[in-house]
Amino acid sequence: MTEPEPRNAGARITEVLRDALLEGRWPPGERLQPAVLAADFAISTTIIRETLTRLAGEGLVVTRPNRGFFVRDLSLRELGDITELRCAAEAVAVRLSLTRGDLDWESELIAAHHRLARTPRRASDDPTRISDDWVKAHRAFHHTLIAACDCEPMTTLSANLAVKTELYLRWAAPTPSAIVRDVEREHRELLEAAVARDVERTTALLVAHYETTVRVVLEAGLAPEALAERA
Repeated sequence: MTEPEPRNAGARITEVLRDALLEGRWPPGERLQPAVLAADFAISTTIIRETLTRLAGEGLVVTRPNRGFFVRDLSLRELGDITELRCAAEAVAVRLSLTRGDLDWESELIAAHHRLARTPRRASDDPTRISDDWVKAHRAFHHTLIAACDCEPMTTLSANLAVKTELYLRWAAPTPSAIVRDVEREHRELLEAAVARDVERTTALLVAHYETTVRVVLEAGLAPEALAERA
């Protein structure tokens, strides 16, 4: 008799597959076959399908009628739209956060930046890959920056857009533009402006920070549009 799978199997495999997608285990546009993934991760195809459907809802996977599941393609237009929306939403969120944030929030922001600054950005076993620990610290810093806005729809939207942007950052990581980028300075300047409660400077730095990501991806030539321009 087959042993029933643990109740938390779906949550566990969702986390595993999400991390694998963000790490670039499969290239953009590659088909994800449930039967193959089920064998690779020793889990039922039913749970794999449920997981892929969940990840499609997060925008990391796409479904195509009668064809199945695929890793999302990279699109400069989409990244531009995501960035424009993120800049607009977080400009409002950071303004509220700097206005409403108290000393506890300020201390949490400093602590989040300290962890980010002390966490190696590149994986020790593969310098071309962004460290998982750094990614978590990066998410925490940006979340904390706007957390004091005390507006759940804004923080949820920001988190969703950040995940989509992260996919581009991960895939661009091995390229020269990403390697030479002084992202540590960008975060340090963001912290200094936020602690000084300089709304205009913090907003400008945040927009520049996100727009630099678009430039890095463009220079990496990963998206189809960029490749076509270089042909």
